[in-house]
Amino acid sequence: MGSADDLSALMKPECPRQQEIKEEYGSNVKLLPSNDQVKELQTILRDRNTSRSDFKFYADRLIRLVIEESLNQLPFTKCTVTTPTNELYQGLKYQRGNCGVSIVRSGEAMEQGLRDCCRSIRIGKILVESDADTHEARVVYARFPEDIAQRKVLLMYPIMSTGNTVIKAVAVLKEHNVLEENIILSNLFCTPVACRSVTAAFPQMKILTSELHFLCPNHFGQKYFGTD
Repeated sequence: MGSADDLSALMKPECPRQQEIKEEYGSNVKLLPSNDQVKELQTILRDRNTSRSDFKFYADRLIRLVIEESLNQLPFTKCTVTTPTNELYQGLKYQRGNCGVSIVRSGEAMEQGLRDCCRSIRIGKILVESDADTHEARVVYARFPEDIAQRKVLLMYPIMSTGNTVIKAVAVLKEHNVLEENIILSNLFCTPVACRSVTAAFPQMKILTSELHFLCPNHFGQKYFGTD
């Protein structure tokens, strides 16, 4: 039997790190619960000596954890089901109307992780490129489900160094009448600078990331797809 102090600690709604993030960036920024396994995955993905096959394997593991936690941010409704023994079970189910949107190309690495969790989910795409001379981000291509304005959107982009690409992508979603509060950014690595930029631009959008750190593995897309 644990002590009263032990029980009190277990019942705390947020870990100290999450509380710090809330105070620094707002309540809509969520950090993937950290443990030794998550830290190992982050370490492998940052190691320049990691082979491409290992990189993809461990990236997929971290993506799955981030996607699972992102899905926890979606709304659920209560439901009742009948068990094989004809008993009634009070449970939960996702509200209808969710979709994914990946920011091409690195965001496409997260699509399979989402499909593994939500088999029939629809996925749109946004392509954002930087101008060679001005380095300004611009949207080249966007394709979404026709009714995206009525959906909750999981926006997938693994690496966020400056936030410029995500800001452009969210602006396009809002042009298609998606409510800011209906967007959840699923992200693996984010710098503090990028987090401040995105939350300043879209304070009602949720952000779920595995790590806030000034060093971002910007080689992610090239390494994952074997184009490095």
